[in-house]
Amino acid sequence: MKFAINHISAPKLSVEDFFAMVRRLGSDQVEIRNDIPDVMNTVAPGDVQTAAEKAGVEILSINALYPFNVWSGDLPERAVKMADYAKACGAKALVMCPLNDGTAVSRDDLVSALKAMAPILSERGLTGLVEPLGFPISSLRRKAEAIEAIEASGGADVYRLMHDTFHHHLAGETEFFPEWTGLVHISGVTDPDVAVDDMLDAHRVLVDGRDRLENLKQIEALLSSGYAGPFSFEPFAEEVHGLEDPQAALEESITFIKAGVRQEVAAE
Repeated sequence: MKFAINHISAPKLSVEDFFAMVRRLGSDQVEIRNDIPDVMNTVAPGDVQTAAEKAGVEILSINALYPFNVWSGDLPERAVKMADYAKACGAKALVMCPLNDGTAVSRDDLVSALKAMAPILSERGLTGLVEPLGFPISSLRRKAEAIEAIEASGGADVYRLMHDTFHHHLAGETEFFPEWTGLVHISGVTDPDVAVDDMLDAHRVLVDGRDRLENLKQIEALLSSGYAGPFSFEPFAEEVHGLEDPQAALEESITFIKAGVRQEVAAE
């Protein structure tokens, strides 16, 4: 297994300190963000690239273009700005999230947005990681729907899926698409009282033995069906963000996952 670390796992760390922590964890792949923390709008892309090269890490993606499936207003301008930044800092991909406020977005609008975004990505050598959000109010909940729209847009050479274990569980999905999966986000929910339909980003912690999202089973299903890419930690809970020693917490979760996946394999 290969692990990557999303900067949201340790948002109090500077870019340089974050990259250094990732290397100490035995990884060399990272994701940076435009929200928590907002690296994109606070650090020059050249400085990010220099820090990455110095630390010896690869920037897998920038999170996230939202709402990518509503191609209006300032979204085209923001898309170009993010793509330019990604190219300048050496990132390989942009994470693209759909509208998530209860408003429906038609298939035609989704396909049109994918068509509009494709040349912005391809001209800069970037991949678009389309991430369905499993929330009940999401306008794009399931991966099969995303794949159909990507194919209809003619963007199969530009787009891949982001498989997020949290959103996969919330959407009640059972199908995996390893050949379409460009990256996997992992996080757990341990609160025993929250109903699945009420789970929010704030519930997302590091994966441990109390996890309700069946991360180990999802990871094993992806690996056994051919996915060979990294699994990137993406916890949103403030209790994780406030940790004094995020490296130790991540190390503990990595150890748990590695041991758990080996047990899953042995049991089959």
